[in-house]
Amino acid sequence: MRTDDFWAVIDRATADRPGSPDEVAKRATAELVGRDPDEIVAWGRHLDKVMAASGKEDLWAAAYLINGGCSEDGFDNFRGWLVANGRDVVARAVREPDSLAELPAVRAAATTGAVFEAEEVLSIAGEAYRQATGDELPPSETPRSRPDPAMLWDFDNEEEMQKRLPRLSTLFLEPPD
Repeated sequence: MRTDDFWAVIDRATADRPGSPDEVAKRATAELVGRDPDEIVAWGRHLDKVMAASGKEDLWAAAYLINGGCSEDGFDNFRGWLVANGRDVVARAVREPDSLAELPAVRAAATTGAVFEAEEVLSIAGEAYRQATGDELPPSETPRSRPDPAMLWDFDNEEEMQKRLPRLSTLFLEPPD
C-alpha cells in the first residue's frame, strides 16, 4: 500500500467530521471493512511502518511530559493518538517532537491534564479484518518499534527535558523557584 493510500483512509475518517480518536477509528474501520482482505492487511502493515518510523526517544519523552508519564504501551497508544490527528501532525512530531506544543489540544492539556492515547487507532486493521473475514489479522513480521526503555535518558531530569523539549517544558514543567 502506498503511503498516500494509507493516509487517505485517515483523512476521510477526519474530513468534515473531526472527532475523538475512537470516532476516527470507527470510521476508518468501516471504510476498510468494504475492501479486499489483502488491502486491509496492507493497511495494517503500513501502520506498522508508521509506528516504526515514530519510535523515537525524544517523541517518547514528549509523550511522557504531555501525559504526565508514559509506559511502553502508553507510548504506542500516544502514537495512535498522533495518527488520528493525521499525516502532517505525525510527520512534524517525528521530525520535531517539541512542535507538539503548538497543537491546541496539547496546549489545553497543560491546564486540564488531558491524556492523549488512542489504542483503538492501532486496532483499526485488526478490527476491519475481523469484521470482513471473521478471522484474526495475520501477525505482522515487523514488531512495533520503540526504543529500549533501559537505554532512555531520564525523562524525570527536568534540565535535560528543558534542553531537548523547551516549548513543551514551558507548558508542562513547574517553573523553578
